[in-house]
Formats: sequence, structure tokens, C-alpha cells
Amino acid sequence: MKPGYFLIMSIVILSLSALPTVVVAERTIIDQLGRQVSVPDSPQRIVSLAPNITEIIFALKQEHRLIGSTKFSDYPSEASTLPKVGSYVHLDIEKIVALEPDLCIATKDGNPIEIISLLESLKIPIFAVDPRNLNTVMETLIEIGRLLGAEKAASQVVADMQLRIEHVKSLVKTSDNRPRVFYQIGISPIVSAGTNTFIHELIEMAGGENLAQGPTPYPRFSYEQILALSPEIFIITSMARGAVFERVKSEWSQWPEMPAVKNHRIMLVDSNLLDRPTPRLVDGLEMLVELIHPELFVLTKPGSLHRDKTKTLRH
Repeated sequence: MKPGYFLIMSIVILSLSALPTVVVAERTIIDQLGRQVSVPDSPQRIVSLAPNITEIIFALKQEHRLIGSTKFSDYPSEASTLPKVGSYVHLDIEKIVALEPDLCIATKDGNPIEIISLLESLKIPIFAVDPRNLNTVMETLIEIGRLLGAEKAASQVVADMQLRIEHVKSLVKTSDNRPRVFYQIGISPIVSAGTNTFIHELIEMAGGENLAQGPTPYPRFSYEQILALSPEIFIITSMARGAVFERVKSEWSQWPEMPAVKNHRIMLVDSNLLDRPTPRLVDGLEMLVELIHPELFVLTKPGSLHRDKTKTLRH
């Protein structure tokens, strides 16, 4: 805790206790953590505590309710203009309280439980979600839609996702080939994605074999281990984009016998399409099918590739 933290919290609590009491119609619901929580019937001042939650609220066309979001809430572009309350792993409780929300939507994956507990002690309702795969992302959309009275919009978004997912599955079934894929996260150390991750699910669904599959969610690899795996497709994700990609591509090109190098299949992708649990995971899925199985890609609606959204670089 920062110096003076408890003194600041005491001042905040005293300030709140001095405010006039406003009677708000409430209902009791169960969130995705199985907690029974009381929330406003129609929340109007929402603080999103993670970038994926911000995206979901925009996808449901309920952004007019948002009064604050976290540091990396950058999609759509309008989200960047919202007041920021720290990053989702380092929430600024003072900024959250100052915004006077009538609801915060939190995520189990990253939000510090001690901050959530403090917000609840200040009588700020917290609805928590825990999307772990494509199915639970769609469940999260439905539940947040119900929370915000946007059930119709949520059903439409989910129906579109389901249609596109099924179209990809039917396409991939037409090929018996499952290329070996290595997905590199960041640059140093070399980290990949194990079985219990969004990235693994999307690679497998897109018709590839995830070479990093296994019980460790984000395992580390040495150069020697990766060369031994002999990846046919090498996908790199980095916040730094182009400049870093060129350097990493050059490093891997020192091993021309690696199939991914030999066949010019080293690529850079936008990580937000593959590891942020939002409707855009389906964009990421379609992108991966194009990268893993370009020979299959004659997709038309439903299941368009959104080629203009695909940010890939090939050598």
C-alpha cells in the first residue's frame, strides 16, 4: 500500500458518509463468481475495471453509461477518451470513488481482490465476470446485456459470433492437415501459450497444432527447444509491432532449415485479437485460419475474414 493510504481511505469514507442518501431501486443477482450481489435496476454510471469489459459494453451499444475505464481500454478508439482509473491490475481506488459510480464491472483475472473488497465496503456494487474461453465470453456478453437491459443487442452479437465460429469449424473440417504452430508472446524471455488459454483454443479451432500445449498457461522456451519443435508457422505478438518484428524475424532467419523460415511463414499479429476476451476473438479466429490454412480461404459471408483488420507482416 502507498504511504498514507489508510489516511486517504478514512477521508474518502468520511466524505462519502457526509453525502445525502439517494434511494436507488436495486435487484439481487448472481455474478460469474457465484456471488450474490445487489445492483441498481438500471445502472447509469459504470466504471469498467478491465479493457475487455469496456469493449463488451461498447459492443452492446451501452457506452453512454461508461464514466471510467482502465489504462489500456483502447478499443474502440472512443474508449481512449474515458477517464482512466489505473490499469486493471493496479486500480486507483481514489479515482474510482471520485467518479461516483453506481456500478463497477470487474474481472476475476487480474483485478486485485483487496481493492474490490474496499470498493464493496464503500457500498459501490461490483459485478464480477470470469470469461475463460469463447463459450464463456458469449455467456459474459449475455449476462452483461441482462445487467444493462441490453438483452437484444447481446443476443445479436452472440448469434453473429456463433455463426462465424461454426463457419470456421466447417471450413477447417475440409482439411486433414494440421500445421505445427509456435506462438511467441513478447521478445525476451520467449513465452508461449499453453492449453488453458484463449490462444490455444483459437489455434486449435483454426486447424493448427499448438506446439506449446500443456499444463503451464504461459511456458517459457529456449531457442534450442523451439528449433527442436520444428514449427511450420511462427506467429509473433508484440506491443512494439514493426521495428521489433523485423529484429526478431532476423534472429530466427539464422536457422533456414526451420520450416517456418524456409517457407516464409513468420508473421506478426495484433495480440488484442487473440488474448482479450471480447467479441473480437472471432476476428482473431478468422485471422488465424487465413494464416494457418491460406489454401482454404475462400470465405464469404457469414464468416468474412475482415482482411482490413488483419495486421500481419510476412517476410
